[in-house]
Amino acid sequence: MATRFHYILIAIVLASLGGCHSPGDWSNDPRGNFEALWNEVDRHYCFFEYKDVDWQEVHDRYAVRVHDGMSDYELFDLCGAMLRELRDGHVNLIAPHDVSRYWIWERRPVNYDERVVDEFYLNFDYRRASGIKYAVLTSNIGYMHYGDFSVAIGEGNLDHVLNYLSTADGLIIDVRGNGGGLLTNVQTLVERFIDERTLAGSISHKTGNGHSDFSAPYDYYFEPPVNHIRYNKPVIVLANRGSYSATNNFVSIMKSLRQVTVVGDTTGGGCGLPFTGELPNGWHVRLSSAPITGPDGRLTEWGVAPDSVVTMTPADAAAGRDPLLDTAISLLTSH
Repeated sequence: MATRFHYILIAIVLASLGGCHSPGDWSNDPRGNFEALWNEVDRHYCFFEYKDVDWQEVHDRYAVRVHDGMSDYELFDLCGAMLRELRDGHVNLIAPHDVSRYWIWERRPVNYDERVVDEFYLNFDYRRASGIKYAVLTSNIGYMHYGDFSVAIGEGNLDHVLNYLSTADGLIIDVRGNGGGLLTNVQTLVERFIDERTLAGSISHKTGNGHSDFSAPYDYYFEPPVNHIRYNKPVIVLANRGSYSATNNFVSIMKSLRQVTVVGDTTGGGCGLPFTGELPNGWHVRLSSAPITGPDGRLTEWGVAPDSVVTMTPADAAAGRDPLLDTAISLLTSH
């Protein structure tokens, strides 16, 4: 049965479908495709004011470079450069030959080396279920790495994971390098760490074509699961700049729980639900259209700061050390 959170997501998706132009409203030539793209973003993108982007100025600066003789590759590169002005990893132009992107975290410190964790902390001895790698460390601290919120989390699988980790003195949830996925998987995982109805954040949707035309926020809540294992011991969440989109949302909610501490680097950000439009030539544009706040009512488009900043250097990795994981173990064993 769908929860209220699922119904809110469905309502926002349906609301975003209103007022869309068809590809036939624009000519299928460089100028028409450029204008179709700019207008799709103009009507549906949700962070113009938050990021102080003058989208008309951006249009005028790029429009003068469009000409009838340009190739699809030249047009794609120009349009991709225009979209990067939004500084948003959720904004992509999708063509048969390429996908434009703004993945700034690729140029930020990684602070994670899977091989180091597997060899020096897990001794290559771990279990896997629903995309979760898990084990009990020699310090009697539970460890689970979830690398992709696109991988469905089965409730039964999660029961087995948490039951296995229940004898540990605390738990580390490692979401470093998790680029996001489905918000419903965020809900499934977070609900195992709450014991009462908990505010998870709010969502708004566009109500018109204006840059400030938004609905009042819908608060959404998570509920502790019935007849499933919950975990109530101390928890450390490990995050890095590669913790993006749905993972960013997960970290923001977990950080609000009293038994949770976030260690590592600021997450990669990304807090807008996506909208997809089509251009006359068949290319698609994906963009942020519905902003999601954290439980504190703040947007996390630029990321969620950790409670404790810890970095990992190449020298650490070469020596088989993970300072973020070491810090988490130290915090949990000192409780």
